[in-house]
Amino acid sequence: MSANNNPNESHEVTQSLADSVSSLAFSPKANFLIATSWDNQVRCWEISKNGITKTALNTTLKASISHDHPVLCSAWKDDGTAVFSGGCDKQVKMWPLLSGGQPMTVAMHDGPIKDIAWIPEMNLLATGSWDKTVKYWDTRQANPVHTQQLPDRCYAMSVKHHLMVVGTADRNLIVFNLKNPQTEYKRIVSPLKYQTRCVAAFPDQQGFLVGSIEGRVGVHHLDNAQQSNNFSFKCHRQNDDFYSVNSLNFHPVHHTIASAGSDGAFNFWDKDSRQRLKAMKRCSQPIPCAAFNNDGSIYAYAVCYDWNKGAENHNPATAKNYIYLHLTQDDEVKGRPKPRTTGRR
Repeated sequence: MSANNNPNESHEVTQSLADSVSSLAFSPKANFLIATSWDNQVRCWEISKNGITKTALNTTLKASISHDHPVLCSAWKDDGTAVFSGGCDKQVKMWPLLSGGQPMTVAMHDGPIKDIAWIPEMNLLATGSWDKTVKYWDTRQANPVHTQQLPDRCYAMSVKHHLMVVGTADRNLIVFNLKNPQTEYKRIVSPLKYQTRCVAAFPDQQGFLVGSIEGRVGVHHLDNAQQSNNFSFKCHRQNDDFYSVNSLNFHPVHHTIASAGSDGAFNFWDKDSRQRLKAMKRCSQPIPCAAFNNDGSIYAYAVCYDWNKGAENHNPATAKNYIYLHLTQDDEVKGRPKPRTTGRR
């Protein structure tokens, strides 16, 4: 029932999707939303706020392109002119969306591409793959600028220049200082006991978040003097069941955190005061991915099967695929004062 899929009464993006959504990404310049999907498609919607009421949104499908195989990841160029998408066809396409140009292949790997990031400070595209490499690309050249070997398959990647964090299989977390991208800055084993699902670099580049399949988030600082401030917290759990943390996003203004998980819930957190700001009602299907728009006023999230229970538990006849837009409220995303009892300065 649609009511169960949308218990938070978010705005539904209009467009039927043939398969699960794998990534969401907002333009850094305007309210254009990209969604990639297991149906091999990359779609772009323009989102506008209704001038009469601030609580209404209009969504218009602007364009779409196809890959040869499922698409797993997406990113925007910093000027908002182009979109990058990669996945199981082992290539990244650059789509000059706003100019109406045709997509062109700008990166290749020997295995599926799991995550990508545009690094405007370097004018390079970083791509992480299951072939156990990260590659840096100047999109005007056919060959990578540099290929960095990883200890295992790339599962997640996050960049806040100069910091890049790559989570791989076997719970490795590889940290790079992009001032010297050809050398690992630090390698640690995840503070969480189970497989890494997502990572998010702090906006101030002083550390990162890591989410696991066991419904837990780790907050990790890079400075050895800050290690006492490292902690982890439980989320996306219900009774004795725990669910994967699929998405971690920092609010672009307040730098609070949104987490989304396989339990069908999304929550807002303040890592500095160590508080949950808001718990949203659970949807009837998992949330595999989510994203804030450029000013943090809209939080987009997908509601669809995320394959966490295998193909045998997927029923295409009953499982629908949705993208919803939540208009954030100040009390949900603004940080709160640190509790006085912590003794922290």
